[in-house]
Amino acid sequence: QVQLAESGGGSVQAGGSLGLSCVASGSIWGVRTMGWYRQAPGQEREMVATIGRADGIKNYKDSVKGRFTISRDNAKNMVYLQMNALKPDDTAFYYCDAQVHPGWSYWGQGTQVTVSS
Repeated sequence: QVQLAESGGGSVQAGGSLGLSCVASGSIWGVRTMGWYRQAPGQEREMVATIGRADGIKNYKDSVKGRFTISRDNAKNMVYLQMNALKPDDTAFYYCDAQVHPGWSYWGQGTQVTVSS
């Protein structure tokens, strides 16, 4: 089992910045990829950014490239998401994800990000 706890988020005006943090605990050794997903009301959960725990390879949703940065600190079992130039379309509930393999993921409780125009 892996437990995830997010922090950060909140409300900001368009063009502003926010940072999210996620700390993982439990059976971290099996986790291959960590990342951030988001879900807006009435929409499906979508990938925002992922990072490989071992190789650090990053993957971003096209609409956040150049604005969001994912990073990790394996010594602290943490993953971060720095969000700059935020847009109202970025408003959603953001979830931290720890993936053991495709189809097997652990999720945090999520944190709200609201961007006003």
